[in-house]
Amino acid sequence: MQLTADDTFLTVDWPDGARTRHALQWLRDNDPAGFHPDTRERVFDLLSVPDDLTLAEAQAELETIRLRWADGTETRLARDWLRAAGSAARHSTLPPVLPESWDANFAERIPRQSGPAVLSDDGVLAAWITDLARWGIAVLENVPAEPGALEAVCRRIAHLRETNFGLTFEVRSEPQPINLAYTPIALPLHTDLPNQEMPPGFQFLHTLINSATGGESLFADGLRMAEALRRDAPAHYEILRDVAIPFRFHDGGHDIRYRRPVIREDERGEPVEVNWNAHLADSFDMEPEVTAAYYPAYRAFMALTRDPAYRIALKTRPGDLIGFNNRRTLHGRTAFDPASGTRHLRGCYVDWTDLISRLRMLGVSRAGSS
Repeated sequence: MQLTADDTFLTVDWPDGARTRHALQWLRDNDPAGFHPDTRERVFDLLSVPDDLTLAEAQAELETIRLRWADGTETRLARDWLRAAGSAARHSTLPPVLPESWDANFAERIPRQSGPAVLSDDGVLAAWITDLARWGIAVLENVPAEPGALEAVCRRIAHLRETNFGLTFEVRSEPQPINLAYTPIALPLHTDLPNQEMPPGFQFLHTLINSATGGESLFADGLRMAEALRRDAPAHYEILRDVAIPFRFHDGGHDIRYRRPVIREDERGEPVEVNWNAHLADSFDMEPEVTAAYYPAYRAFMALTRDPAYRIALKTRPGDLIGFNNRRTLHGRTAFDPASGTRHLRGCYVDWTDLISRLRMLGVSRAGSS
């Protein structure tokens, strides 16, 4: 191993021929001695050292790299940590399980797990959350069809996300609805609450009763549709990615607005989120030239949401609990007849970062194994 330093960087030539380069300020800022031993939060004050740091000596030891600065301070960094940081630091925000897209053929392959087992077995819990992260949808079966069961299952992941609809919400036909979900009419595919600064990451719907005629639950993978649009109409894809549009929810007690693009990419340049809700889209207020270019792209994506090649339909049974990525997996339903029976689902949300945190704490690796 060879270490070479100049006024700005330490360059490491590793025994296997790889080379990594590290800014001196970054090396000093990541000294393990600068972190609280219990909370693991940084306590080092970056302004306590000059901005023109000078490295007096760099030496490779058996398991560490020892750096001695001009002021006499020493930094010891684990060799394995430095190698990993040098080669993969820019990917550190990616989740341990990367998404895989699907279309209508996925209907027979939707992952299913036992609801009671998720409550008692961390291995089953890890498998369920892994499926949610990878596919954006997964089903639990035989969750008791009673109030409180939804919360018990979802709190195995994390705390629930409260919104203007409450900590949980009842999806059923109501005489004076504040949302189309609370009517018996058909709901086109959509994602929930793009009008929020941060839309909920995952949604969970637990079927208590589903005896009405109709009322099939619809799902489609926004990522697969975004991939198709990028392939077949790249200019449409780019404007949906680059231009933020206004969303708004308002009733007697709320007026919640936010702007966001329909498509968001991750650091790899891959589509990772789709925020789509034509019911909550406010009047577009871009410049006229942008608006004229935007509508063909908007219509093209809307057409994909109506294409049965991307859509799956499920007639859920009492005890079924469906979880899905609300910023990826579009959901909707067919109309139902409230005179023919009752359709009652309970719902709640869990934030994306909390679900991914739970996945990491369960020991799930990038390969998806525990």
